[in-house]
Amino acid sequence: MEWKPTKQSHQTFHEQIVNWFTECIARGDFPIGMKCPSQRALAVQFEVNRSTINTALEELKAKGLLETRVGSGTFIAQNPWPHLLSQPKWQQHINASIHKPNIETIQLINDYEQRNDMTRLGTGELALELLPTNQLEKSLREITLRPQAIGYSEPQGSYELRESLCIHLKKRGIDTTPSNILIISGALQAFQLVALGLLEPGSFIFQQKASYLNSIHPFQSAGMHMYSVDIQSNIHETLERMKKNRHGLFYAIPTLENPTGRIWTSEEKKCVYETCKQLSIPILEDDVYGELLFEEAQELPIKTFDQTGHVLYVGSVSKTVSPGLRIGWIVGPQTVIRRLADIKMQTDYGSSAISQAILTHWLTSGIYEQSIANLREELRVRAHFMERLLEKYFSNIATWESPKGGFYIWVQFSKPVITKALFVALLEQKIIIHPGYVYEPNEFHHLRLSYAYATFEQMEVGLQKLAAMI
Repeated sequence: MEWKPTKQSHQTFHEQIVNWFTECIARGDFPIGMKCPSQRALAVQFEVNRSTINTALEELKAKGLLETRVGSGTFIAQNPWPHLLSQPKWQQHINASIHKPNIETIQLINDYEQRNDMTRLGTGELALELLPTNQLEKSLREITLRPQAIGYSEPQGSYELRESLCIHLKKRGIDTTPSNILIISGALQAFQLVALGLLEPGSFIFQQKASYLNSIHPFQSAGMHMYSVDIQSNIHETLERMKKNRHGLFYAIPTLENPTGRIWTSEEKKCVYETCKQLSIPILEDDVYGELLFEEAQELPIKTFDQTGHVLYVGSVSKTVSPGLRIGWIVGPQTVIRRLADIKMQTDYGSSAISQAILTHWLTSGIYEQSIANLREELRVRAHFMERLLEKYFSNIATWESPKGGFYIWVQFSKPVITKALFVALLEQKIIIHPGYVYEPNEFHHLRLSYAYATFEQMEVGLQKLAAMI
C-alpha cells in the first residue's frame, strides 16, 4: 500500500482513511473477506496515531464495510453494500490459487524497501552508489544492436552471450558449451522453471536449515515438501530415509550461503555431491555470490566435480552488476536445458535482448572482471565497518562469524529477541531488518544483516537503535 493521508487535504486524516478504504472496496482492490492489516501496521504505513486508525476503522464498521471476528482480526464485510454482490469474490479465488502467499514479514519488507526514508539493514542488493551506472550508460553507447538481436531471442538466449559465458565459467572451473546453457531472467526464475519442468508434486526439496528458499515459495507452491538437513551429520542416511521412491532435489549455496554467509569445505561439497549422485538426487547449485569472495583464493563450485550432468548450476549478475538487468543462467545437460527453455518460452519469450547484449559486451571487453574487483574491495570496507559496529553495540549479547565475502553477517543472539514485535517496532523507527524466522521457521535468535546497501551513517544509527531496543 503506497497511499497515505496528507496534511494538504481539506479532510481530516481519519476521513481520508475512511474514503480510501471505501474506494478500494468499491473497486475490488480489497475483496470481500480479505483480512485487514493490524492497527499498528496501518499506523506505521499511514504515519498517523493508532487512535486515528481506530476511529477510521470504527466508522467503517458502522457503515457495514468492515467486520470484526473475535480472535481473528478485522475483515472486509461479506456484504458491504448490495452492488458489490455482483463482483467476483476475489479473496476466495486468491485463497484457492496455486501460488502460496509469502509470510507477512516478507510482504512488509517488500513494501517498505521501496520507501526512500527507510534504513535497510538486511537488504540483499547493492547500494545505489555501488551500482555501475556510468559504466552501463557508456556501454549502451558502445554496443551495436542489430535488428535481429532486439527481437525475440533464441529459446536458450543469445548465442553470443552463451559463448562468452563458456569462457567466463572456465575461470570458475566449469567446462561447458553454449548448448548446455540457458539464459534466464535472474536466478529466481531458475527455481520456478525447475519446479514446473523437472519435478512432480510431492517431491522433496532438501536444503540447509536456514535457507533463502524459506523466504520465497516457488517449490512449495508447486506442491513440494521442504526438508532441512545438516550436511555435517550423517547426510546419506537422512536423504535415503526421506526420499524413498519419491523425486527429490538438493538445493545448495556452497559459496557464501544466504543467509549465513558460510562457505562449505571441499569435503562437505564432495560428500553432498557423492551422496546425491548415489541416491539419484539432482543438485541445484546457486552460485550468485561465488565471485564476491574477499580473498583471492577461489572456492570451486560443486559443479566442478560433475562429470555426469548431475548438477544444475545457476549464476546471475544481480549481485555483481545490477538486479535491474534481470540476467542469469543455468548450466546443465542439454535435455534438461531444452526442457527448461521450452517452459521459459511459454512464460516470457526470452530475457531482455538489450541486457544480454550489455552483459556480452562486459564479458568480452574485460569490464566485468574489473568491475567485480572494484566491488569486492568496496564490500570488504563495508563489512569491516559493520563488524566494528557489532563489536561496539552487540559484543555482550550476540556472536557472529567475520564475513569472508558477499553481503551478509548472520548474527546469533543469546536470547530469542528477534521477534515479529521487534520487527514491527523497528519499522515504526523507519528501520528494516531481516529476522532469522524468515529463513528458518520459529527461529528467533538470528538476524541477517547486510552491509551492501545502507550508508555508513545508516548502519551506525540503525544498529545503535537496534541495540537500544533489544
